[in-house]
Amino acid sequence: MTGVPASAAGGSGAKPVRGGKLGTAAVNQASLWNIANILTMVRLLLVPGFVLLLFHDGGYDPVWRSFAWAAFAIAMITDLFDGHLARAYNLVTDFGKIADPIADKAIMGAALVSLSVLGDLPWWITGVILARELGITLMRFWVIRHAVIPASRGGKLKTLAQGTAAGMYVLVLTGPLATLRFWVMMVAVVLTVVTGLDYVRQAVVLRRKGLAAERAAAERAAEAVEALQTPAGTAVGAGPAAGPASGQAAEARDAAEAER
Repeated sequence: MTGVPASAAGGSGAKPVRGGKLGTAAVNQASLWNIANILTMVRLLLVPGFVLLLFHDGGYDPVWRSFAWAAFAIAMITDLFDGHLARAYNLVTDFGKIADPIADKAIMGAALVSLSVLGDLPWWITGVILARELGITLMRFWVIRHAVIPASRGGKLKTLAQGTAAGMYVLVLTGPLATLRFWVMMVAVVLTVVTGLDYVRQAVVLRRKGLAAERAAAERAAEAVEALQTPAGTAVGAGPAAGPASGQAAEARDAAEAER
C-alpha cells in the first residue's frame, strides 16, 4: 500500500540467473504466472474470504474472528513479499502494476469497513484512512506525467501501523490489550494524515518542476527556431542597407583623392 506497485506481468517467463536477478532482456519476458503475481492474486482472493470469516456467526465469535485474523495476516504478509520479489527478479508486468495497489487497498478497506459495520471501529477512523488512500491514488495520477511519487519511510510505517491496528481490532481483545489497540490505531491515523500531507507537498513540488521544465523546453525550442530564421532574414535585409553605405564610402574616397 505504499508507493509505486512492484508486482509484475508480461510474456513468456524467464528463470533468474545465478545471483538472483534477471538480465535486461528477461524483464520483458516475465510471465503473468510468476510468483509475485500469484501472491497478489492470493491477496485478492483472501479479501472475500476474510469478510466471510469475520461476519460468520454474527461477527462476534472469537474462533471465527481468529480465522479472519489469520486470513488478514496472510494478506498483509504477501503484500511485503510480492513487492520484494518483483523488484529483486524484475518481474514487472502491467497486471502487477494494476492489481497490486488494488489488492492492497481492498484488504485494508474491507477490514476497516467491516469493523465499522460491526460497531468495533468508529466510522470517522475508517473515513479518514480511506479518504487518504483514495486521495493519494488520484494525486499520483495527477502528477504521473511529470514524475512518480516514491514510497517514503513514513508511508511504509503508516502501512505497518494500519495493518497492526486493524489486525488487533479483528481479534476479540479485552482489558489492557483492547486499550492498546486503540492507541495503536490512533498512531496509525496520525501517520495516515501526516504522510498524506507530505505526499500532497511532494505532488505539488513535482508538478511545479514538471511544468517549469516543460516551459523551459518550449522556450528553448522557440529560440532555436528563431535562431534558424534570423540569418536568412538578415541576409535578405542586408542588401538595400549595404548599397547606400558602400556609395558613401566611395564618395569619401573620391573626395580624398581630389584633395590630394
